[in-house]
Amino acid sequence: MSEKTRYSDDELLEFKEIILQKLEKARNDYETLKSAITMSESNDTQDTSPTFKVLEEGAATLSKEEAGKLAQRQAKFIQHLEAALIRIENKNYGICRETGVLIDKERLRVVPHATLSIEAKNNQK
Repeated sequence: MSEKTRYSDDELLEFKEIILQKLEKARNDYETLKSAITMSESNDTQDTSPTFKVLEEGAATLSKEEAGKLAQRQAKFIQHLEAALIRIENKNYGICRETGVLIDKERLRVVPHATLSIEAKNNQK
């Protein structure tokens, strides 16, 4: 029996469902992070302590920086998932870009945007 060179349409449909679910969650997380970044400071009018205000503003700045980094990471993840959907449409999804062999199904179920097999990924180190 010859070795498979691509996943079947049914298998691609299974992966598409996984990716769409992850994409929906990723987009929701991205929107949450964006709103955390743009949320305006809401200091209470009762807050008259300058020391606490400085500490709160410092923490808020740090949180916004962290949220910004997470949002950038999430945006990149969304791009990778969208690229995986395109590969599914082109029927070349799941093929290692280094070796040309099929990426293991279990790897794709966990990391559906993967473009490298475990072997190729390990060889990069």
